[in-house]
Amino acid sequence: MTQTPEALTTEQFQQAIIDKGQYYHIYHPFHVMMYEGRATQQQIQAWVANRYYYQINIPLKDAAIMANCPDQRVRQEWIQRMIDQDGEYPDGGGREAWLQLAESVGLSREQVISEELVLPGVRFAVDAYVNFARRASWREAASSSLTELFAPQIHQSRLDSWPQHYSWIDDKGYEYFRSRLSQARRDVEHGLTITLDSFTTFEQQERMLEILQFKLDILWTILDALTLAHVHNEAPYHTVTSKRVWHKGLFK
Repeated sequence: MTQTPEALTTEQFQQAIIDKGQYYHIYHPFHVMMYEGRATQQQIQAWVANRYYYQINIPLKDAAIMANCPDQRVRQEWIQRMIDQDGEYPDGGGREAWLQLAESVGLSREQVISEELVLPGVRFAVDAYVNFARRASWREAASSSLTELFAPQIHQSRLDSWPQHYSWIDDKGYEYFRSRLSQARRDVEHGLTITLDSFTTFEQQERMLEILQFKLDILWTILDALTLAHVHNEAPYHTVTSKRVWHKGLFK
């Protein structure tokens, strides 16, 4: 009989989580292109418009986690993530900050809100993430959010490089990135505590690392779809039409 490997120590498990950062989408060619100043205005706009779909679904993901969580104290802390993104009336929170970014790169908020520029590959990836959060245990879904461990680096990279390379972007558009520097660090502390306390056997730790890889796959796939459509000019159905004929989320 094959003996089950021993569980990783807390330090080893945390390091295994950190090591997943090598697959974070900061290393995707599309993001590198934006960071190095090689992106066109149209490519920046496409990223902002498509990423909006991810942004507005994050509160739905967090609501699913809370709906499945019986622990009042966890819910009391986790709800702050929804408030950060949705804001408290009349403040629009992260969603409004993202729309300011959209306007700063030359898009209208009406166009972004309509989701007409959202690629099907992006929609499928984001919807898969929300559906996972609805079906999974709250602990597993919470651990999938630990890509935030790497988020401050990616937000700082945009704040460092975009003003230098894209002088046409209004500075007020960067407020979302600025706010997430502190918010992401706070969220990581909470999420990491839950994860390290919840996954204590080797099998559980292996599953959690696979879940984290799933989330990394989601983020990478979003940029894959953008690369195909806006770098290689091969948007869906490009061989038969130049129109955006793909569905607009009517079946959600």
